[in-house]
Formats: sequence, structure tokens, C-alpha cells
Amino acid sequence: MKDIAALMRPNIRRMKPYSSARHEFEGEAELFLDANENPFNNGLNRYPDPLQHKLKERISEIKRVRAEQIFLGNGSDEAIDLLFRIFCEPGIDNIISLPPTYGMYQVAADIADVKIREVPLNSEFQPDLDALCKAWDANTKLLFFCSPNNPTGNSLNADIMEAVLKKFHGIVVVDEAYIDFSTQPSFIRLIDKHDNLVVLQTLSKAWGLAAIRLGMAFSNSSMIQLFNKVKAPYNINLLTQETALKALEDTEKTANFISVLLQERTKLEKQLSDFSFVQKVYPSDANFILMKVAEPNTLYKFLLQNKIVVRNRSTVPGCEGCLRITVGTPEENIFLLETLVKYKEN
Repeated sequence: MKDIAALMRPNIRRMKPYSSARHEFEGEAELFLDANENPFNNGLNRYPDPLQHKLKERISEIKRVRAEQIFLGNGSDEAIDLLFRIFCEPGIDNIISLPPTYGMYQVAADIADVKIREVPLNSEFQPDLDALCKAWDANTKLLFFCSPNNPTGNSLNADIMEAVLKKFHGIVVVDEAYIDFSTQPSFIRLIDKHDNLVVLQTLSKAWGLAAIRLGMAFSNSSMIQLFNKVKAPYNINLLTQETALKALEDTEKTANFISVLLQERTKLEKQLSDFSFVQKVYPSDANFILMKVAEPNTLYKFLLQNKIVVRNRSTVPGCEGCLRITVGTPEENIFLLETLVKYKEN
């Protein structure tokens, strides 16, 4: 058992969260005269459920966790930000990330004035357990794994990640934004086993809901209570809650999205490998492909000139010479390949 309370910032431990009258009221009300809302009903005149009960109930059915083990945020970025607010003392504490990885860990650390210690992934884009153990100290509060990893696309070694969960005194965050495209099981299965585990997921990718900005964090109920303590009172608006609930009823549609994208990913991996200027196509468990090319900046500019936007990762340590390409629709992928043929012939 980890002493999570001891890891918290003292001011967070002492603070009293904002509480509305509707937090405190139990039962069915006849009149709502507590929040200074406009009383004329237009469907949007009332504040939304601050704890998103209906939405969490549906997510709990899909993810097979208890509703009290779910936090919903304005994208996964809100959960990342809250972890810094709860656990990291500015100018004193530090966190660990494993580059190349998702850039928001660095951004959140910079905003919070928290030092970041980088333990690079090895040549196979896998964690180095010995290096990780040497990197942390008493002031290391958070350790971020991204699996499947962005921008490399591969799943990280689950045995190493679980070993870190057992050894590390702080909070282990497993960012699973792309887990729906992977054959690896989610670390959600371990939230009852490890008090210091937080798993992040999103509706932006497989569910096709990037515009509504809904992220999910899964952990033990005590950890979720900390998120709810620090978050803004009404962080998920009503339109987002209703849109998400509607989408979550149609799991077959999402399964079809995933099936098509996985087929397209397999085809793209093979077809990209056939181009002479492509030096390597890295195996992917996500909805994107990282490929190493001879002249990344030249190819990137050529694609832009042909109205195709990809991600140039060639200056990222560990991804030298690489472009990251999202798997599109079958039609979009054909257009991409036709454009690459033009580049080859240019």
C-alpha cells in the first residue's frame, strides 16, 4: 500500500473544495433557487451535473469499473494538469517522462514550475527499468508512461511498467489515448491492485469525439476524490455530457471505426515500406504510423504544398528523420499514396 496522502501538496491536503447547494442536497427538488440561474427553461439554463453521474454510469458499463473510479475532464490534459496541482510542489518536486513521448507532460511541468527528468526510451522504444530506478528520488511525484506511445506508436513493455508500479513510491500515470487500437490489455485492470496507478483514456481517437474534449482518468476511488476536490465545479458542460452519452450508446459504430482503421493501418505500413525514400516504417499499435525517410523536411514541405498535413517529428530526439502520419479514411490514404508517388517522381 502506498501512502498517497503523504505525496500530496500540504495546501491541497488542507483545502476545502467548492461545494454548491446541489452537492449538499439529497432527494428530488421542486424548485432550484440556489445558483442564481435564469429560471426560464431553454434546455441550457441550468448548470450541468458537476459529477456527471449518468455519463459515468455508462462509462463504467463499457470499461467494467465502478463509477466512483472514474474522473472526467476537459480532455486528458485536464487530468494531467490536476495531477501536477495535487502532488507537485512548484520549484521543489520533479516528475519523470520517457522521451520521445507526448509533449503535454513537458508543457504541464513548465506551467507548474516542476522539473522534468527525462529517461529516454531505448532503441526499441522501450523503457529502461534500471535507468528509471536511478532517476527518481524522494521528490519525484509523477512518472508518465504513454502506451501505445506517441509519437512512436508502439506499446510499452507491460512487465516493466508493472515493475515500476511496485517499486516507485510516487504516482504512475499510464496514458492510454490509443489503447483502442492495440491488442495489449488496458492497465485499467490493475487499478484495484495498485493505489498509485492512474490510467488516462479519451473519447477523441477511436470514438471520433475530439471536438467535445472529453478525457477520462481511472483510479481507485480515493484518488478520484482528489481529482474532484481540485477540479473546477462544472468542468464538463451539458452539451459535452449529452453528446458523449449518445455516442456511447452506439458501440457498434465505434467498433466499425476501429476495424476500418486497423485494416488501413496494415495496408499503409506495407505500401509506405515500398517507397525507396522510406528507410523504415515502425510497427504501430495506434491510429498513426511513424516512418523514417531520407529527407524529412523536403517531404514534409512537399506534402504541405499538396494540401496534406502530417506531423514532422524529425527534430525530436529518438525520432530523427521521422514523419508521423495519421491513418485516414480509405480515400484519404489513397490520396496520400498518390501524392507520395508524385514526390518519388519529382
